[in-house]
Amino acid sequence: MSLSALVGPPTAALCPPGQCVFTEEWSPAQLVERSQITHDVILCTFALRDASKPMGLSTCACILSKFHEEGSPDPIVRPYTPVSTNALIGQFQLALKVYPGGKMSEHLKGLPVGSDVDFKHIAPNVKLQYPFGKKTITMLVGGTGITPMIQALHAVLGTAGDTTQVTMLYGNKTQKDILCKELLDSWAENSGGRLKIVHVLSDAKDDADWKGETGFITKEMLTAHAAPASDETLVVVCGPPPMYNVFCGPRDQKELTGMLADMGYTAEQVYKF
Repeated sequence: MSLSALVGPPTAALCPPGQCVFTEEWSPAQLVERSQITHDVILCTFALRDASKPMGLSTCACILSKFHEEGSPDPIVRPYTPVSTNALIGQFQLALKVYPGGKMSEHLKGLPVGSDVDFKHIAPNVKLQYPFGKKTITMLVGGTGITPMIQALHAVLGTAGDTTQVTMLYGNKTQKDILCKELLDSWAENSGGRLKIVHVLSDAKDDADWKGETGFITKEMLTAHAAPASDETLVVVCGPPPMYNVFCGPRDQKELTGMLADMGYTAEQVYKF
């Protein structure tokens, strides 16, 4: 059984862009293990063709996954950021939220262990690279947008001598929807105060156990918890499209709009995943 990437301390196992075992051509990886980690999230472990090498993925980068749906002329393609690091040799792991009607997630949930899945890695899949060069980082995250943030935290918290302060505001519907909560909370607890996580639940009205923030991430929450706009801070946004509209404007738009612009941040201080 593979060691889950969702346990243990942060680990900086960095590779520069250009070293990923997946290239711009589709190539297969075998599904060797699948486990249920929450009510609607699965952890899939895939074997690399060379069992002696790591995946070689750069910080926060993603890969593309593909399958052909019966009766459809076009393949189904989705991007995923692994939750494992390059410290895992010969394998990589994806944490996937299974959406009702989600073609790729339902395909991977039902795929027999031992089957192959096609992957590739292209230049636009390369994202923001470590070191990030800022004293403070604010992460605005929704749902499965947590996966590239986990990679960033591995780099920041796992690198000796890094003193970056990180605040994450992480929005989900309910407690059971919080992906990687135990991992994140343990990292925060053991970070010496460098990582602060503020969970925000939009549907907690019937949860008597929830004592944290409710509703959606607001300007007031940002003011209370995040570093103010400056050249020494970086804000990263990763989540569903409505998050971008509210905080920073569409992902494919360089111009900064929305709440962050209203609070004085500039386009250079905000990165849209």
